[in-house]
Amino acid sequence: MDPNAVKSTLSNLAFGNVMAAAARDYHKELMAQEKAQASATANEEVDLDELMDDPELERLHADRIAALKKEAEKRQELKRQGHGEYREITEGDFLAEVTGTEKVICHFYHREFYRCKIMDKHLKSLAPRHLETKFVKLDAENAPFFVAKLAIKTLPCVIFFRNGIAIDRLVGFQDLVGKDDFTTKALEILLLRKEMIKENKLEEEEDDDYHENRQRTVRSSVNADSDSD
Repeated sequence: MDPNAVKSTLSNLAFGNVMAAAARDYHKELMAQEKAQASATANEEVDLDELMDDPELERLHADRIAALKKEAEKRQELKRQGHGEYREITEGDFLAEVTGTEKVICHFYHREFYRCKIMDKHLKSLAPRHLETKFVKLDAENAPFFVAKLAIKTLPCVIFFRNGIAIDRLVGFQDLVGKDDFTTKALEILLLRKEMIKENKLEEEEDDDYHENRQRTVRSSVNADSDSD
């Protein structure tokens, strides 16, 4: 027999034995991992069962459900009272509307005044986002008694009522930089400052995301311009 052939055969057998041993070790490692994973899953299932039987957790869950139900009922009641939309009312409706709920924002307007239409647009946008406050508008020409009673001289005039009492007002765009192109956000901030609406956390998060994305876009644009130079 050729010595070289014998040497090659023995070498191949040795390599085969090494690979077989490696395969056995790898199989053992996989089995160990599967066993550990199965054990962890079993422990997790036990922990979940224990949590489900925890009376304190059940009480917290019941309290949360009750709170959500109460909040839903409150929202439905507010909608029944006219909250959640920007509505037109008549002079005959006025007293009932402004005294029937805690916070009311009433826009006295004129159909042909351009600035009144601008105010309409922003109030209409805010009404569904702030259910805690009622948003209404009243044609000043058709409400001479209350226009005189409230000493309204300039339109648009937005009057803030709390528990039926006029506590403040926005005349024209005097507190909105006096310009026609003010944003809905600017009006919202003003109403927050007047405590006529509550801060909307979801809106704040969306605004933060918007500004962050905008800043990233600006930075990317600046970097691209720098690279091109």
